[in-house]
Amino acid sequence: MSAAPGAARLWGVLGHPYLDVSPLIDTSVFPVLDAELTRGLTRATTNATGGTLKWMGVVAPWVIDDGFRDAMFAIEAMSPDELREFAALGDGPPVLVEDRATWRFGDETDRPFTAAQVRLLSTRYGAYFPWKVCLHLLENERWEDKHSGAGKAFTAEALALFPETVRFVQSLPFTEIGRVVLFGLEPDDHAPLHRDTEPGRALQVAQSLCFQPRPGKRLYLQNAPEAAPTIVDAPLYWFNDMDYHGVLSDPVFRYSVRVDGVFDRDFVRSIERHARSQATP
Repeated sequence: MSAAPGAARLWGVLGHPYLDVSPLIDTSVFPVLDAELTRGLTRATTNATGGTLKWMGVVAPWVIDDGFRDAMFAIEAMSPDELREFAALGDGPPVLVEDRATWRFGDETDRPFTAAQVRLLSTRYGAYFPWKVCLHLLENERWEDKHSGAGKAFTAEALALFPETVRFVQSLPFTEIGRVVLFGLEPDDHAPLHRDTEPGRALQVAQSLCFQPRPGKRLYLQNAPEAAPTIVDAPLYWFNDMDYHGVLSDPVFRYSVRVDGVFDRDFVRSIERHARSQATP
């Protein structure tokens, strides 16, 4: 694979901006998975995510002031009466307006947004949720445990609505799987540049595979505003989540599935050989 100008700024994977691993894993079932996933999403219970990335401090500095409002910033600006109305739409632990300085809502908190809260934040307060279709097929309780499969299983909904997808995920070269999530973007939506891991905080690249049964989701990597974006053009890939990554806007629904876990040792060796065989970026 060739790298776009400016891609040398990326941390990358094994010397590449990202790795297309589809030559190592059979993806011929993808049309079947696409039909199953898009049909199943008509019945599945999904939620929205990504609305607090700015508040969490994980977005690229140059997108902070892009005009898309963070949900927690909207909450922090609410009056006491507005806060009470908003809190009443939740199903988490009881809250007191007097304790508002300690309130935390959304991803990676003990008060995830309910569908009603997302709707209120979006329609009244202008908050932006990049992924309005998010579905956990295999749930993790904390970000830190997303690579551990201990005590975890696919949800009953995933087994009922997405059996072929579950079989494909189970066939992937992991010794354990800690999280499986479908991320979908509505037409014209985008995902802001953000990173999941801060450089220097991890000893190795987080092991995960992402697959998109239908082409078209333009995930891109960019670590500096002057660098040209590197668009990930692969049906099944591994990227370094220490790199800032986002999704470009397009006029159609797009989605991918991310699987986090621990790679099988034989696969690690195969992927290392595969990386060495590719042209140096």
